[in-house]
Amino acid sequence: MSLPCGTRNYAYAEDMAIVRTKIHWALLFGFLIILFTMPLYLSNYWLGVFNLIGITLIAAIGLNILVGYCGQLSIGHAGFIAVGAYTAAILTNRLEMPFLVGLISAGLVSGFIGIIFGLPSVRVKGFYLAITTIAAQFIIIWVINHWSLTGGFNGIKVPYASIGGLVFRSESSQYYLIIIIAALCIFLAKNLTRTKVGRAFIAIRDNDLAAEVMGVNLLYYKLLAFFIGCFFAGIAGALLAHWIGFLNAEQFSFTESILYVGMIIIGGLGTTIGPILGVI
Repeated sequence: MSLPCGTRNYAYAEDMAIVRTKIHWALLFGFLIILFTMPLYLSNYWLGVFNLIGITLIAAIGLNILVGYCGQLSIGHAGFIAVGAYTAAILTNRLEMPFLVGLISAGLVSGFIGIIFGLPSVRVKGFYLAITTIAAQFIIIWVINHWSLTGGFNGIKVPYASIGGLVFRSESSQYYLIIIIAALCIFLAKNLTRTKVGRAFIAIRDNDLAAEVMGVNLLYYKLLAFFIGCFFAGIAGALLAHWIGFLNAEQFSFTESILYVGMIIIGGLGTTIGPILGVI
């Protein structure tokens, strides 16, 4: 975050801090107060809109890490969201497992599926990599439609999210759940891009040959980018499943994948604020 004219940092910790000045802290707290008091004065319709924004934002953050920071073009993001959504649905509906187990498992399963379809990124890039991710989109949807465990073309019901004895039935309670997870994802993504991993992603995006010469392991970091990006997609899919309450493969069309790419391009590739602006 940029500093006002005449203000400078005197320590490394200050220079690395995300929120640095008193004005920044005041704006942050003011924004959080507005954000967490919205259910007090907004109707269920607008809370539903904000819930959808929060879920979409989590998925867009993952795609921004993959495309915006690492430069690996993916046009099958809706397919990976579907993997997370159906993983959560199967675990909580068929196997009656807790919501949090389904949520984390959705991210992990989607991440590992992302690694499988990310393997071609070691040899191909650009338009050719986009083709492989488009294949992922259609393969995933085909499996969903023809696998009895997912409900096939008939779809599958998903129970309300619950933690302990607290069941998130209303739009307002779901709003708090989604917004808290979305804020956590933004914080994690922001810090990730400031680490060694984030710098490796940017080096691969700018010039993968030069990055490899400098000692960056292309295979490891490209697959890691696919895992992280699809992990966020899986989390978004799980939240979407519990928010909607019913899943059908038609909700994860190829058009949705194109829209996600459009969101991060319009908002700004490789920035923290980009996915937020693009989704809104």
